[in-house]
Amino acid sequence: MAILLYRLGRLSFRRRGRVLALWLLLLALLGGGAAAFSSPTTSKFSIPGTESQKALDSLSREFPQAGGATGTIVVAAPEGGKLTPAAVAPVTEEAAEVPGVLAAVDPFTSKAVSRDGRYALIQVQFTSGVDGITEAQREAFTEAGSSVTDLRVEHGGEIMRGVPEVGSTEVIGVAVAALVLVLTFGSLVAAGMTLLNALVGVAAGMAGLFALSSVVELTSTAPILALMLGLAVGIDYSLFITSRYRHYLNQGMDGEEAAGRAAGTAGSAVVFAGATVVIALAGLAVAGVPFLTVMGLAAAATVALAVLVSLTLLPAVLGFAGTRVLPRKHRTPGQAPAAAPAGSGFGFRWGRIVARLRVPVLILGVAGLGALALPVQDMRLALPDASTEAVGSPNREAYDLTTEGFGEGFNGRLIAVVSADTPQATGTAVKETAALITKTDGVLAVAAPQMNEKGTTALLAVIPGTGPTAAATEHTVNEIRDRVESVTGASIALTGATAVGIDVSEKLAGALPVYLLLVVGLSVLLLMLVFRSVLVPLKAALGFLLTIGATFGITVAIFQEGHLAQLVGLDTPGPLVSFLPILLIGILFGLAMDYEVFLVSRMREDFVHGADARESVIGGVGHNGRVVTAAAVIMTAVFGGFVFMPDPIIKSIGFALAIGVLIDAFVVRMALVPAVMHLLGRAAWWLPRPVDRILPDLDIEGERLSREIPVQQQPAELVTT
Repeated sequence: MAILLYRLGRLSFRRRGRVLALWLLLLALLGGGAAAFSSPTTSKFSIPGTESQKALDSLSREFPQAGGATGTIVVAAPEGGKLTPAAVAPVTEEAAEVPGVLAAVDPFTSKAVSRDGRYALIQVQFTSGVDGITEAQREAFTEAGSSVTDLRVEHGGEIMRGVPEVGSTEVIGVAVAALVLVLTFGSLVAAGMTLLNALVGVAAGMAGLFALSSVVELTSTAPILALMLGLAVGIDYSLFITSRYRHYLNQGMDGEEAAGRAAGTAGSAVVFAGATVVIALAGLAVAGVPFLTVMGLAAAATVALAVLVSLTLLPAVLGFAGTRVLPRKHRTPGQAPAAAPAGSGFGFRWGRIVARLRVPVLILGVAGLGALALPVQDMRLALPDASTEAVGSPNREAYDLTTEGFGEGFNGRLIAVVSADTPQATGTAVKETAALITKTDGVLAVAAPQMNEKGTTALLAVIPGTGPTAAATEHTVNEIRDRVESVTGASIALTGATAVGIDVSEKLAGALPVYLLLVVGLSVLLLMLVFRSVLVPLKAALGFLLTIGATFGITVAIFQEGHLAQLVGLDTPGPLVSFLPILLIGILFGLAMDYEVFLVSRMREDFVHGADARESVIGGVGHNGRVVTAAAVIMTAVFGGFVFMPDPIIKSIGFALAIGVLIDAFVVRMALVPAVMHLLGRAAWWLPRPVDRILPDLDIEGERLSREIPVQQQPAELVTT
C-alpha cells in the first residue's frame, strides 16, 4: 500500500498540471450535471413495511383525494370574542382559491370550532404531495386570510415545513478552520491550499449528489450531512498529508520525493481512516430505512472523494506551491531549518506526563465520561414536530395557537384506515372500530368517517389527548392498534405523522444492535489489518463506547431536558430525532477511528523502526498530537457552525458531532489511548502467529517503502518524463 501511494504521490506531483486539469474538468462535468438534472429534496420520513406506511400506500390507491399534502389555518378571535361563520368564510374562500388546493373545509361544517367559540381550524387539502408543493403555492397559502384584519390567522401543517438551507452561520466554522490552519502551519499558502483542496472535494461530492437527485430521492438533511462530513474530513486529511510533506521538506528532501513519502505514509493512514468512515456510513443501509440509507451513502461518497482528492490533487497543488508551504524563515534554498531538540515540544511533554500518570489519567477519564453519560437513561426519541421549531416561525405559531384553543392533541391527529371488500362490510367495521377507539384511554374524540367513492375504504380522524411526541401518545397508539385487532372482516391500520414517527423510532431501535455489530465488527477487523494487533482495535472500540455515551448524555441534557439550551439557540427542548442515535454512532465511530489511525499509526511506525514501547507511544503523541489537535478543532468548528441553524434536526446533529469530536479527540485519543498503551507496553502489538500469517501486510507505516526505496534512490519508472 505505502509503495503504491508513494508512486501515486510522485506521479501527481510531477504531472501536476494534468492532474489539476482533470479535476477541474470533473468539477465542470459534475456541476453541469447538477444544473441539468437536480431535483428538489424531500422532507418525508417513511419506512416501507411498517403499519403506518402500508396505510399511506393503501390511501394513495384507494383514496387518492386524501393522499395529497395538507395545511391547517388556525383562526382566533380577539380575547373575549367569538368567531362567526361570516367572519371565517373569507379565510376559507381565499384558502380554496390557492393553486393546487382540492378543498378547504369550513370549520363550522366540520365542527372544528373550540368550545368557547374563539378558535377554529380550517383544514386545507392539496392535490399533490408535500414534495410537489411549489414556493409559489406555499406563499399563496400563507396569504390566505390576509384580507381579514380583525382576526388572528396562522398557517401551519405539513406544507409549511421548511427545507433547511446552508446559511452564513456555517461560514464561521470554515473561518475558524482557516485560522487554525494558519496557526498550525505558520504559512498562509499552506493553510489556503489545504482549505482549497478540501473545498474541491466537497464541491465535487455535492455536485455529484445533486446530479443524481433526479433518480435518487434525497431527504432535506442528506446534502447538509454530506457537506458537514466532506468539509471536516477533507480539511483533516489534507492537513495530515501536508504536515508530513512539510516534515520531509525540513529533512532536506526535494519536493517530489517529499510528496511521495507523505502519500506513502500519511496517505496510507488517510486511506484507512477514510475506509472506516465509509464503512460506518454505508453500514447505515442495514437499518432498512430508505432515507437513512441515502443519507449514509451520500456522506460516504463525499468522504471517499475527500480521500481521492487528498491523494491526487493535493500532491499536485503541493508541486505548484513549492517551498511556500513552509514558514518564510524556513524557505532558504539549499538549507534546511535548524532541527529542534529531539523530543521537544508540547506533544512530547504531554506524552511523558501521561506516561507518568497513566493510572490516574485512566481512572479520571473513565469516571468523568461515565458521569457525563448518566442522562442517557432518560433519552426519548421521536420525529420532530412543529413544537420544537423556532419561536416565531409560521408552523410554530400555528402549533401554539392550536394548542391554546384546542389542546396539543389536535396537532397530532391520527388516521385510522378501514378497508373491506364491500361497502356494507366497511360500514360495519367502521362503526365497531370507532367504538373501540373512542373507549381507548388518551383519545379525546373520533371524527365522523370519510368514505371513498367505492365505499370500500373509510378514514377515521382520531384526536389524542396529548401532543405528537409525548410518551402518552405512543402508549395510546399502541393501545388502539391492540384493540382494533379484534375487528374482523376488514383491514385496519393506523397512520398519520404521529404514527409514522412512532413506527420510525421503533424500527430504528430494532436495527441499532445489528448495525453496531456489523459496523464495529468490520472496522475492528480493518484496524487489526492496519495495526497488526488484537488489543489496539479492542481498545479503540471500547474508547468509542465512552465517547458515544458521554456525547449522548450531554445532548440529552441540553436538547431534551433543556439545560443550557439557550447557549445553542434552542427555543423548546424535546425528544431527540429518532435517527440521531444510529446516525451519530455511524459518523462518530468513523471519525474516532480517524484519530486512532492518525495517532497510533505513528506509534507503530516508531515501534517497527526500533523504538521501545514507551518511547514509541511518547513519539506518536509528540509527532502527531499537534495534527490531531488541529484536526479536532477544525472538525468541531465545522460541525459547530451548523448548531446555529434554526432547523432543530440539523442543530442537534451538528452539536452532537461537535461535542463528540471534542470528547473523543482530547479525552479518549489524546489521554486515555496513550495511558492504556503505556499500561500494555509491548503487549499492545501482540498478534497470534497463525493470525499474523493469514493477515496481509498493508505496510501502513512505510517500513517496506523505507527498505525497498531509500530516499536517495530514484526508480527508473519514476524519473522518466
